[in-house]
Amino acid sequence: MKVKESSFEEVVSAHDVGSVVVNGVIKGDMIIIRADQRDDLGHPLDFHALNAMIRKAVMTDCRRIVLEGVLGQRYVGSAASRVDLKIEVHGTPGNNLGAFLDGSTIEVFGNAQDLTGNTMNSGRIVVHGNAWDVTGLAARGGRILIRGDTGYRVGIHMKEYGGSKPAIVIGGTAKDYLGEYMAGGSVVVLGFGTRSGESPVGHNIGAGMHGGGILVRGTVSHHQLGRGAVFGEVTEDDTQKLEELITDFEDAFKMEVPRDWRAFSKVCPNTYRPFSGHYDPTLI
Repeated sequence: MKVKESSFEEVVSAHDVGSVVVNGVIKGDMIIIRADQRDDLGHPLDFHALNAMIRKAVMTDCRRIVLEGVLGQRYVGSAASRVDLKIEVHGTPGNNLGAFLDGSTIEVFGNAQDLTGNTMNSGRIVVHGNAWDVTGLAARGGRILIRGDTGYRVGIHMKEYGGSKPAIVIGGTAKDYLGEYMAGGSVVVLGFGTRSGESPVGHNIGAGMHGGGILVRGTVSHHQLGRGAVFGEVTEDDTQKLEELITDFEDAFKMEVPRDWRAFSKVCPNTYRPFSGHYDPTLI
């Protein structure tokens, strides 16, 4: 059966959501948008324009939005809340991919830049490459799966909210200040690509953390821990959580992860108030 195609302009006009300027095509319940167009001066498509097109597409009945040729546009998919919606990103999205995400799924076939999943509430972000600094900032729900490496301060200020527990699974390595000020949720580092004798994580892991946990497959030394973080025993609850998260990771990236739980190091908070007594008591 041949799928009916029509222009994106026709579809959004039919849904009374305004005129558009993006070259897009509708195929069934999928909208394809090209993000690599340039204006008469050679400027790439501005992120405001691209995100306006995404929001208009969301207002239709489509279940899948495919973005082709993304060139660093920021805030792609931010605040998307339809749980039946998937946004595919082909190219390299800019900062704040999926910021405030609240139910939708975003899948990136390439690398992501800084602040991926900033303050996300629910939903999924799957990155088939690397995702750099401050990924998962203040996330309070949802899941981020990264096939490759991450940068600095990943998982900073993650927290649990109600019954919602955020999780980040990193296939490769993470740099300094992983899980800084972490208050809830889980960060898992699988360490693929780590060279022999090296650690898959940097220094000051869990600095100031007062909740949640970090599980690292590979060598972690005491001098790598930040203030307020300690090593803990990997419990049965931890292995059950690892099994669930790793299975999801394997399904997303079609790869196998060894199930030797003895290879994992657990970093957890020493106290729920790591800086108690260090504040200035002077009343203002």
